Amino acid sequence: MTKKVETQEAVEILSGNEAIARGAWEAGVKLAAAYPGTPSTEILEAMAGYEGVYCEWSPNEKVAMEVGIGASMAGGRALVCMKHVGLNVAADPFFSSSYVGSEAGLVVVSSDDPGMHSSQDEQDNRNYARFTRVPLLEPSDSGEAKEFMIAAYELSERFDTPVLFRTTTRTSHSKSLVKLGERNAPRPVTELKRDITKYLMMPANATIRHPLVEQRVLDLAEYAEDCPFNRVEMGDTRVGIVTSGAIYGYAREAVPDASFLKLGLTFPLPKKLIADFRAKVDKLYVVEESDPFLEEAIRLMGIQIDGGKELNTLLGELNARSVAESLAKAGVPGVNPDLLAELGPVPRDLPSRPPTFCPGCSHRGLFVVLKKLRLFVSGDIGCYTLAVAPPISALHTTICMGAGGGMVHGAMKAMGKDALGKMVAVLGDSTFLHSGLAPLMNAGYNKGNSTTIVLDNRITGMTGHQEHAGTGFTVRGELANQVDYAQIGKALGIKNIRYVDPYNIKETMEVVKEEMNRDEASLILCKDSPCMLLRRAKPLDRFKNPLYAVNLDKCRGCKMCLEINCPAISWREGAGQTADGQKRKGTAYINPDQCVGCEVCVQVCKFDAIEPAKK
Repeated sequence: MTKKVETQEAVEILSGNEAIARGAWEAGVKLAAAYPGTPSTEILEAMAGYEGVYCEWSPNEKVAMEVGIGASMAGGRALVCMKHVGLNVAADPFFSSSYVGSEAGLVVVSSDDPGMHSSQDEQDNRNYARFTRVPLLEPSDSGEAKEFMIAAYELSERFDTPVLFRTTTRTSHSKSLVKLGERNAPRPVTELKRDITKYLMMPANATIRHPLVEQRVLDLAEYAEDCPFNRVEMGDTRVGIVTSGAIYGYAREAVPDASFLKLGLTFPLPKKLIADFRAKVDKLYVVEESDPFLEEAIRLMGIQIDGGKELNTLLGELNARSVAESLAKAGVPGVNPDLLAELGPVPRDLPSRPPTFCPGCSHRGLFVVLKKLRLFVSGDIGCYTLAVAPPISALHTTICMGAGGGMVHGAMKAMGKDALGKMVAVLGDSTFLHSGLAPLMNAGYNKGNSTTIVLDNRITGMTGHQEHAGTGFTVRGELANQVDYAQIGKALGIKNIRYVDPYNIKETMEVVKEEMNRDEASLILCKDSPCMLLRRAKPLDRFKNPLYAVNLDKCRGCKMCLEINCPAISWREGAGQTADGQKRKGTAYINPDQCVGCEVCVQVCKFDAIEPAKK
């Protein structure tokens, strides 16, 4: 259900992602496409709540980018959103979109993740702006996120270019005041312009477009000198700080009286503005997170910098304290003393709480099997990555979306027949549709003998339950076509396709053993196993016994049930002996508030000590 938004002027507290959606809506965007990934996911979710915008979860970022380019070409303003590694997937069309330009505004949001809170790397996607020669905007808070988004569409259309809109985890998820405005009427879309010199990137046409791209960079650099996104805030002239994004807030807190050049348009940079600012301060420091993107560009301008990336780490995420400490070590005057005060002792007796599968998660039973078979398991991006943690310890690789199947195929080709029965690939349903089809097709086409297991929990799980083409619902909860994974596998040339119930350990083990020893590519699909948190699918309906308990007379304290790492099962010391006199140091305990009755623990207990709880 969409909501009709009141258009009278008001102020709300919004996250950066919500503000981006609001800004796009106010800018008259007609289409928004994305693939979920933290920290960008909430942008499209918020966008789907507005009327007048077509929204979709695309199967991957490349498709989302192409959908956005098409909408822009047709004259509709478009928004494309993804996390930083998603831009790697979308890079092919994104690079060409720089040459093509935009008929209507096209904005690409890249949400970077310094500190790798939920990512496999912390690449700095500001570099993509330099690679593709497109303007780069970086808001520092939610208020700027909304205003910059509106301006991004005007910039895109004025300079005939896509705009890269870069946020980080902090700007995406932190909240601040946002001034709400009215929606601009979307541009009318009437007829496609048949301009092959602009939209058909064959070598002859691309050669013509490239000089236009380079001239655009020069024009943007001139515009950057006076644009409203870059501003000088003069204070103590002994210290000048150039910064951008969320780091502006940290630097402002660290040295409150310093002079600042806050950059919002960070590619291309305004050379004259920076040089003039440098002339007004005694020493100039560049404070930025991740790569020395600003610093390198400013040094190449021939402008002297007194401190840059050597003061702040290339690794992880900055904060006000780390910025203050680094500048204090460099002898910068006026550093906030409160940020330099020693912190109190960190408590050392706090219990750790490592991430694990939810109680009743359908992934658990499968990984119990894979561990018992001592297989090398090539994984992917998703909830199942948690299988790497002890005591399950049944996952051995995670590189990027869709990589597991290709890696196992390559490894088995390198090892030959000796690899049979030793390795499998696992990936989730959303990942399978994102980038797992081509590796499976490759295994079938190139006579591979790898086994691919799709953990179908009927949702994009780890990013917070987003729909995809296998769930049967759109981003707005509308009924949609639902793909059939078995039919896909058959169409890709896979002859051996099997279903397993991942909660049935014996059945799953038999099927996995058969398929991984087959000298042909095979596909195993986990059936009837929706995410336990997905109430729409009613996963609890399949369990006959909703609760289980440990029979203390039978429990031998072997701790085998603890090996499945279910949060509902814990250990209790000092439980004496069993009914037949067997001594033990303790017993397992099942928390009735967490147990869902999945029966995986029942199947691993060798002493039949786990029984339906008495009502």
